[in-house]
Amino acid sequence: MQVLCVIPARYASTRLPGKPLKDIAGKPMICRVYERAAQAKRVSATLVATDDERIKTAVEEHGGQAMMTRNDHPTGTDRLAEVAAAHTEADLIINVQGDEPLIDPGLIDELAAAFDDDADLQMATVMTEITDPEEQKNPNNVKVVTDQNGYALYFSRSLMPYPRHEGKSPVYKHIGIYAYRRDFLLRFAKMPQTPLEQAESLEQLRALENGYRIRVIKTNARFVGVDTAEDLARVNEIYRQMQQ
Repeated sequence: MQVLCVIPARYASTRLPGKPLKDIAGKPMICRVYERAAQAKRVSATLVATDDERIKTAVEEHGGQAMMTRNDHPTGTDRLAEVAAAHTEADLIINVQGDEPLIDPGLIDELAAAFDDDADLQMATVMTEITDPEEQKNPNNVKVVTDQNGYALYFSRSLMPYPRHEGKSPVYKHIGIYAYRRDFLLRFAKMPQTPLEQAESLEQLRALENGYRIRVIKTNARFVGVDTAEDLARVNEIYRQMQQ
């Protein structure tokens, strides 16, 4: 299976303008994400998809591959689909967020492996348990519940399952890393938005509302995404410790 890892990156960011080019231990953040994603053993090629020449230049100057995409895409999925349409050799597209400079390459491999023995699987993603009550209630942390076979039942910004009986069921945070079969991704991007997707502002609900199953891989990995200057400082400190 030919696996293409795509890292969408936009220069604009409400809370941290120019985020992809922010320095992390001597390199732009987008290059740190690229380096780690490219270490995945199942990945045939890694590519940054951007609408900004500054990001493309930074990636290429550090030895990576980048592709310019249109600047009018309404969602990240649309940008991903543009890349998929141009790469007909790819069987599987794995989408890694450009603000995850600590992404675990092994997790990317796990996502790819989920498709090995399931010809009907079209889409997969990742979850990790969260135990802090405040983090569980935070609407910026998307929650997911799955069936007993590991397929998503629902994603929500609300706390779920509702803790009617304390300690009966763990709460899982959805991690926004996705794997798609290429043909499905191209169809998915053309599907109209659905009511639940619009209510929660979560694109993955479009797949569930159209009757597709999403496999959810459980991981114990901890993620430090970069949304604020404080996050950036925290990640820089982690990298400094890693390099000692």
